[in-house]
Amino acid sequence: MTDQMEEAPQKLELLGFNTDELSSFAVSLGMPRYAGQQLTEWLYKKCVTSFDEMTNISLKYRELLAAHATIGRHAPVQVQESVDGTKKYLYAPREGHCVEAVYIPEEDRSTLCISSQMGCKMNCLFCMTGKQGFNGNLTSAEIVNQFLSLPERKHITNIVFMGMGEPLDNVDNVLKAIECLTLPKGIAMSPRRITLSTVGVEPGLSRFLQECDAHLAISLHSPFHEERMQLMPVERAVPFEQLIRKLKGYSFAGQRRLTFEYIVFGGLNDTPGHARRLQRLLRSINCRVNLIRYHAIPGVDLPHTDARRLEIFKQQLEDAGVTATIRASRGEDILAACGMLSTHRQAQQTTESKS
Repeated sequence: MTDQMEEAPQKLELLGFNTDELSSFAVSLGMPRYAGQQLTEWLYKKCVTSFDEMTNISLKYRELLAAHATIGRHAPVQVQESVDGTKKYLYAPREGHCVEAVYIPEEDRSTLCISSQMGCKMNCLFCMTGKQGFNGNLTSAEIVNQFLSLPERKHITNIVFMGMGEPLDNVDNVLKAIECLTLPKGIAMSPRRITLSTVGVEPGLSRFLQECDAHLAISLHSPFHEERMQLMPVERAVPFEQLIRKLKGYSFAGQRRLTFEYIVFGGLNDTPGHARRLQRLLRSINCRVNLIRYHAIPGVDLPHTDARRLEIFKQQLEDAGVTATIRASRGEDILAACGMLSTHRQAQQTTESKS
């Protein structure tokens, strides 16, 4: 007999499993295959937090499930609420690391912005998340948890993958999470209610376009190679013109939307020359350009813009034949920029651990 007790096997977190996987897991425990459908409804439709709540599964099987698995739900550890109703939730998926989800209520819709990674490899100049470095991919369970553990989940009409991380750098888990969010007998969110924002990394972009029907948003921010490279180092590996050629091979004429996100830095990337260049690049693609006001982050000297200048640039784009919209700024009083709250929390934890 050894002096040390053997560690108990780690339990599976079922959140993030699709129906086929839940069925296979049930069968592996000696349960009927149709239990996978039951688990799907309990996890994703009825949003239970314990096996005891699964009342159409026998007590024997519920005890068996509890012995081998957990639900995988984890509540947020912090919340900040803006005067405009926006709420930023902080989750702690791993010790020492946090990610953010943002709930944005409007009159006719409520949007949830979720994260896909802890930190990010892309290191865009204007993004606080990139300053953290890369600390790991979120699992499909940790991504879906940001929706299911949200107190306002019943009010959510739209989901955007525009939080921390580059979604297509974590393509396996992101596609799995979207599958779970859209399961017909579960949450049943339409793919047309989901938008994924990306810098366009491969092979993730190809897989997303081929395997998923959700909307696509491409981070652009400048139509000029050298200028975009200064803002987004990924331009060296994935030049924007190469992205455009790829996107021309797909149809966006139906319900699936293609958007180019464009953070406006006053006097830097909002000139008539930028508008004309955008028109030349995008003229043969059914798309729109979404203009975004820059949220400043510490240590980065990029120029702001104001409402008037934003409207002028929007008009320049429309005069050039480019469909343009302006994204309303929300939550500016609660560490609004992506990655700000998690960076603050992690710095606080580091200070506490040293004291």
